[in-house]
Amino acid sequence: MPTTRRQFLETTLGVAATAALASPAASPYRIGITTNTRGGWENDVFLSFREAREAGYRNVESFLHYFTSYMDKPQELQKKIDEIGVRFVTISNDGTIDTHFEDPTRHEKIIEQHIQLVRFIKKFGCDHLKINSGARRETGTTAEDLKHIAAVLDEVGKRTNAEGLKFAIHAHMWSQIENRRETEFIMENTDPKQVWFVLDTGHITMAGMDPVALAKQLGHRIIEFHLKDVKPEYRGGARQRIVHHEPMTHPVFFPLGEGGVDFKGLMAHLENTAWRGWLTVELDSSPFKPPKESARISLRYLEDKLELSVT
Repeated sequence: MPTTRRQFLETTLGVAATAALASPAASPYRIGITTNTRGGWENDVFLSFREAREAGYRNVESFLHYFTSYMDKPQELQKKIDEIGVRFVTISNDGTIDTHFEDPTRHEKIIEQHIQLVRFIKKFGCDHLKINSGARRETGTTAEDLKHIAAVLDEVGKRTNAEGLKFAIHAHMWSQIENRRETEFIMENTDPKQVWFVLDTGHITMAGMDPVALAKQLGHRIIEFHLKDVKPEYRGGARQRIVHHEPMTHPVFFPLGEGGVDFKGLMAHLENTAWRGWLTVELDSSPFKPPKESARISLRYLEDKLELSVT
């Protein structure tokens, strides 16, 4: 019996519906891992990439000092990461370039060096530049410092966007931008179209802030989360600042699941607001087990507890 047009359409639509139900929707999140973990990964970046890939990650984030010898031969670096089977989330600034954002006499050099970095990471398909500010001075960051920092971040952001990438500042313990006052000043005094934010759940918590509350406050101005955990007693924000950090003897950051960060609450907020972007696992040190094992612990937490697809 010949198939009627109606039967054909019903069959076709039924197959399509079944396929749609069988095929999960693409994840709104892109998941990576920062691999400069002290305790085994810090001195061999390609070992860290290989072991991260073996642990189940496909995207890696790193720092410029590992790749200065590749600045004029990016194709060689691309070949290496292709062979390992990973791609870059981004490559961050570090002490190899000027990070004295508080000093206006250095701004021209800062802008030039950061745009050179932008043009380098563009070659690897990165969609944003994440940066850290410089080391924190004993006197802290003054109101005048913050004005100068905001001014140069705006300019770097403007030029980064002109190159086709987004630009984001990462608040970090023991850096120029660490606490609530500094974070809020920078966000309030920079152009939201030029300067974005990387929210690090561990550093934000240890600086006395609740990462879930800050995510709600900053909303879609966040383009990347760094995911690390802390001890349960610091949940919602540490009450006292840790002055000296000894990551290989007394770590304050741990693989996901320690209990100090409300990751389920964070993911519920991201789902409710339809946030899209990078979720990057990070662990500053892994003194009691190999970094690869710590990376797997965090991956299992993402998959089993947060029901995220990493691979």
